[in-house]
Amino acid sequence: MLQLDHLSIIAPSLEEGVAHVRECLGIDMPQGRKHPDMGTHNHLLRLGDDVYLEVIAIDPTATAPAQARWFGLDDRDAVRAAWDSGRRLRGWVARTQQMDAVLAQHGHLLGRKTQLSAGAAPPYFFAIPPGGALPLAGLAPSVIDRGPRPPPIASMPDLGARLVRFTIEHPDPGRVEALFESLGIQHAPQVQNGDALRYRADIQTLGGMKTLC
Repeated sequence: MLQLDHLSIIAPSLEEGVAHVRECLGIDMPQGRKHPDMGTHNHLLRLGDDVYLEVIAIDPTATAPAQARWFGLDDRDAVRAAWDSGRRLRGWVARTQQMDAVLAQHGHLLGRKTQLSAGAAPPYFFAIPPGGALPLAGLAPSVIDRGPRPPPIASMPDLGARLVRFTIEHPDPGRVEALFESLGIQHAPQVQNGDALRYRADIQTLGGMKTLC
């Protein structure tokens, strides 16, 4: 019912996020788009046929949105603290075409269905917890339903990057595995024991295997 769609680096600024990816992968991420409903913007990198990487940050030129921004971006101090501690890959998004059914079961974890616009294209939907926080502080994925809209990966250039492994470290791996199983996630992160919640992506590039976290 849910399938890995993209990984999200949550950055204090777009420039810092793109520089981090350049340092880790040796790739300059192509520019993405603006999100007027959220007051954010991004850069996007294709990681295969059906998954991509996003760097997302507040757009300083945008009008402040009427609602809380997604990915916890309104809490700028928390975003900066996580960034400075080296936790930069902190979010991930799973796609579905059955958002109402997913949220009927798991809305208390994943958030409220929110309609977002995209210019002349049909609207799409994103599940956002109260206050814009990451679902379960980033342990669970954000959920997107694009409806009839084509995924953005269809128009992304292929720079030779491929996601090989997406891993989560957590002090209670059993809890995480049970959560992912209950959500019915295809291609969920591999789970390992660790001192704290942390994500890592192993990515094959034209320059060899690289790690992003």
